Amino acid sequence: MTEKVQHDRVTCSKMMLPVQDALEILSGKWKIPIIIALTHGVKRFSDLSKEIPKITDRMLSKELRDLEMNQLVKRTVYDTFPVTVEYTMTEYGQTLHEVIEALAKWGYNHRKRIMQD
Repeated sequence: MTEKVQHDRVTCSKMMLPVQDALEILSGKWKIPIIIALTHGVKRFSDLSKEIPKITDRMLSKELRDLEMNQLVKRTVYDTFPVTVEYTMTEYGQTLHEVIEALAKWGYNHRKRIMQD
């Protein structure tokens, strides 16, 4: 019996750590909406600001830096006048597509369930 309890704790810990890592990278109110906006193509800062209601420019800038640091978003600066900056999902960032779809599906079903009660 003790061996089974220990095995369950190890299994739980092995699952918990990567989930905590993922949540830390995607945490907060704004990262997922930014990722969703960028899955629909290349965007300039002003495009993202318009597409994500209520986000401040300061917060958008911070979250984009975090996503870039975690290699989910690519920032491209063009030598134009004025300077043009575009953001896009990296190939690695695109691996979140299934995760976002699963969250959307769960959220839809949860909303439907809660609203029916």
